[in-house]
Amino acid sequence: MRETVLSARNLVKEFDRTPVLRGIDLDLCAGDFTVVMGASGSGKSTLLYCLSGMDAASGGQLRYRGRALTGAGEKELTGLRAEAFGFVFQHAHLVSNLTLYENILLAGLIGKLSQGEAEARADALLERMRLEQAKNRLPAQASGGEVQRAAVARAVIGEPDLLFADEPTGALNRANTGEVLDLLTGLNAGGQSILMVTHDKNAALRGNRVLYLADGALTGELALPPYAGQDRRREERLGSWLNEMGW
Repeated sequence: MRETVLSARNLVKEFDRTPVLRGIDLDLCAGDFTVVMGASGSGKSTLLYCLSGMDAASGGQLRYRGRALTGAGEKELTGLRAEAFGFVFQHAHLVSNLTLYENILLAGLIGKLSQGEAEARADALLERMRLEQAKNRLPAQASGGEVQRAAVARAVIGEPDLLFADEPTGALNRANTGEVLDLLTGLNAGGQSILMVTHDKNAALRGNRVLYLADGALTGELALPPYAGQDRRREERLGSWLNEMGW
């Protein structure tokens, strides 16, 4: 039986009495690379924010490894986000007056690593993300790809149980998009559980589980084998399924 990391039951979100999420039932399992797709305004980012505790749902139940999060206080949720969840967004939101290395290191220290542990992990991530030459640059001095790779490193320095990614390649060019997707794919191959929201079909190909959200409801799911490089049959299968979903 697969291990469930995060589960939602009848998750509802409303803004000014307008429903945005309509009774979401979802289990996120360990080791999965889960992708959520859907038209603009379908509620993809809202779903990610509610699942991660960054925004409170209007109704329903949310559990992290069996522990009820519904009604949890902000202090408890802040601790959970710092220690168990990692986040990568379309815009990196790095601290502008800190270098790329300092941004990564700070995330480790906030996540309660010791100075030595944080430095060791930051150094290893700089090498893995190919950021050694850019480590002392401020975000404004680095390329878009370098900044986003630093954002990924910052998100995983604490070895989170679940990595949330909201349009992580939406602001990148094609070359940098490929680099960031390769990093995420590599992390998942190493066991990192990922939930990614995207409107990019090429990004969605990296997942082994693709969900479709329409008008705040999950209307379809596609299972794929783990990503192993460009595969025309995989692309055709995803494209056909997305057409069936009305994408």
